[in-house]
Amino acid sequence: MTTSTRRLVVAAAAALVLSLGATACGSDGGKTGADTAPTATGSASAAAPKLSGEVNVFAAASLTGTFTELGKKFETNYPGVKVKFNFGGSSALAQSINAGAPADVFAAASTSTMKTVSDAGGVNGTAANFVRNTLTIAVPKGNPKHVATLKDLTTPGVKVALCAKEVPCGAAAVTALKAAGVDLTPVTLEQDVKGALTKVELGEVDASLVYRTDVKADAAKIDGVDFPEAEKAVNDYPIAALAKAPNKDGAAAFVAYVQSAEARQVLTAAGFQAP
Repeated sequence: MTTSTRRLVVAAAAALVLSLGATACGSDGGKTGADTAPTATGSASAAAPKLSGEVNVFAAASLTGTFTELGKKFETNYPGVKVKFNFGGSSALAQSINAGAPADVFAAASTSTMKTVSDAGGVNGTAANFVRNTLTIAVPKGNPKHVATLKDLTTPGVKVALCAKEVPCGAAAVTALKAAGVDLTPVTLEQDVKGALTKVELGEVDASLVYRTDVKADAAKIDGVDFPEAEKAVNDYPIAALAKAPNKDGAAAFVAYVQSAEARQVLTAAGFQAP
């Protein structure tokens, strides 16, 4: 092999080594880029709002049992969040909200009550109906006065408790009694449905008009007597995040949760109907 030939072979070998080295470096650089790029999971986690603090929920008295259970489930789903409830008559709660009471969510027992808050600019977005409820006659176990119809509530000696007409259960009672053509004078008017039910529990009255869900929750002490006119006075329950909610993310999340499949199971089991 001549000297010139040897020089050509050496040059070719050197070129091949350089080419292989460049390829290897390019391959390692691609791998490093993939390793340092953010993952899709990481991006999604960063985008999701992290909930914290308290979520103050003003809710109708008839939601006490179910919302207490839903509140615990919500806290489990969102560690670090505490749900606080203020249960009472829907109309009184609406007045408090309109007067500036600090609340994140309002769940009312009637659309007309929610409207008093939305008309005052207190609702963030639009309220959504999430359940409905109907009335029944609550009587002591065994129904000692043998109440079978709304007309029986006018029998002499039968003492009846109703909700005040300003609250949803009272307005529904007025509608049902009117549909039945019954003129009834109660011995007491209560500010929420729990008050009317308690009067029966304590034996202070012989009957009261309350929601079916309340009787179902208190089945150990109370019997319920259904009546056809109840279908004329069905109450839709709306829920909404409030415009001045201190915890806006928490409010939105709770409203969404109440409309979830998990919450629906709890509400249906308690006797509420789908909206």
